Amino acid sequence: MTDMLPNPLEKQPPAPFSILHTEWSDGWGGQERRILSEMTGMAERGHRLILATRRQAKLAAQARKCGIETIDLPFSGKFDLRSILPLSRLIRRERIDIVNTHSGIDSWVGAFAARLGGAHLVRTRHLNLPLHRHWYNFVHFMAQRVVSCGETMRRNLIDNCGFPEAQVVSIPTGIDFETFVAQRTRAETRRDLGVDDAAFVILMVGIIRSVKRHEVALRAFARFHASTPQAVLLLAGDGPMRGDMERLAQDLGLAGTVRFLGYREDVPDLFAAADCALLTSRSEGVPQAVTQGLGCGLPTIATRVGGVPELIEDGKTGLLVAPEDTEAIAAGLSRFAADPDFAHRLGAAGRAHVHRHFSRAAMLEATERLYAEICGRALPPHGRRGS
Repeated sequence: MTDMLPNPLEKQPPAPFSILHTEWSDGWGGQERRILSEMTGMAERGHRLILATRRQAKLAAQARKCGIETIDLPFSGKFDLRSILPLSRLIRRERIDIVNTHSGIDSWVGAFAARLGGAHLVRTRHLNLPLHRHWYNFVHFMAQRVVSCGETMRRNLIDNCGFPEAQVVSIPTGIDFETFVAQRTRAETRRDLGVDDAAFVILMVGIIRSVKRHEVALRAFARFHASTPQAVLLLAGDGPMRGDMERLAQDLGLAGTVRFLGYREDVPDLFAAADCALLTSRSEGVPQAVTQGLGCGLPTIATRVGGVPELIEDGKTGLLVAPEDTEAIAAGLSRFAADPDFAHRLGAAGRAHVHRHFSRAAMLEATERLYAEICGRALPPHGRRGS
């Protein structure tokens, strides 16, 4: 009996992609979480993933825990040859198809390395801030595609920053709603937090830094708390302004009703224990904390910035307020507290909206289609699976 040999004339299925992500950031926020979710999701679909980042980056440790091959580079500047040359050699040696960059310095290093190594280049833009194409920012001409995390960000890059429409594609950050679920009951989490069952609990999730405007949240909560003394504000997250915000809470007389929880791994449990979610940022892309809260069915009040209106239609899937408007935020909180049926309707509508349009599977499928288009080949069969 002879062994069956592959027929060279028979069309072979397309091979998986080899993808290299680069990230300069040392932090651990929505941007880094999206990168990790995308990498692990693409690996689950059979693609090969490598991450190049700095040794001290929190993303590096998280990626290694998830089995992602990770290399450490200094990324010490735009023209850092100690990073560019090793990266270009890795691209050639490992036959990388796509280099996907994410932050400022690594986008320069990754662009040069991709050009030297012969790989396609994609830049993901996570922030809704200006990114102008100009001769002194020639790196923005080098990427075949720029991925924005929402349509509002995409239009900003095209209309206000000079990017050609064909270069920019919107792929919103997707949440794996099948795994982002509470592991404890509402009562259990409240008991662990020392929060009374009858309390009206507001949850804000995010790094405590200036752009998130925790000061606005605290001042709005002070207004609301004056008429609803059983209310509690939970702030999940850490950051450079935590000390300042703790002092402000003390000055506002809120020390006993504002809880600074620090970094938490049990965010789904916190959402389940809360009555509503809050975002007071002055700038955002498409914030994962809002997507997650809505995905858990939590009524949400958020500032009308960046891609937030893609998640929330005011009065239908949540409440939108102007940035810095403490009075409007307090009024929204009062409305939720006084009318639980209204809050529940908005929470249910928000959940349906984000489950339909902002799932992890949708993000991965759109990413695979983009890579296939850039590489000029069909999707591998395993790349068509759900997630």
